[in-house]
Amino acid sequence: MGRNAGRNVGRIPVRNLRRGEIIRLVVVAGLAAVLAGALGGIGFVKSGLFDVGASHPHTRFTEWVTHETMIHSVRRHARSITPPARFTAASAVRGFCEYETHCVACHGAAGVAREHWASGLEPQPPYLLDATRRFNSAELFWIAQNGIKMTGMPSWRDTMTDRQIWDVVAFLEASRQLPPQTYLRWRGERRCTAPDAAGPR
Repeated sequence: MGRNAGRNVGRIPVRNLRRGEIIRLVVVAGLAAVLAGALGGIGFVKSGLFDVGASHPHTRFTEWVTHETMIHSVRRHARSITPPARFTAASAVRGFCEYETHCVACHGAAGVAREHWASGLEPQPPYLLDATRRFNSAELFWIAQNGIKMTGMPSWRDTMTDRQIWDVVAFLEASRQLPPQTYLRWRGERRCTAPDAAGPR
């Protein structure tokens, strides 16, 4: 037998395996890896090691995963939404009033800081000065209507009409063309205190 005989005990030369046997081995190994990963994930969840406190920011990996998931989800779900043919100046002004009522506290505006408590949210709500460059009109409507899970962004579906949400989108679209001081000037003019300034509810 020789010294090499003992070394080969229990070994199956790959060239002697049939194609079906190789496939079965690969499948079993894959299932074992999936099971190990699932058990590891469940163990991590049950361990309590993940810090859910909003006082500490997400890791870069967690932030990337959640942000990319959000972007692709919004794009997919907003595909069936058809924006109005055009936004009018009146809808932009109504949108300013809705934004002032529902949005500015968290998102701020040009020349207006968000409320101090909003900085305690994790992730922090973004300023929307460049929102129309990151999302199209349909996507902005979907976000406002449905909210975003685990961000503090609420769904306005039950408290705002579709027209009111489109007015907010109109205001965001118009903001790109407005001077930075416009928001503060409109605030000073009390445009939203007149009767029906924001239109019918």
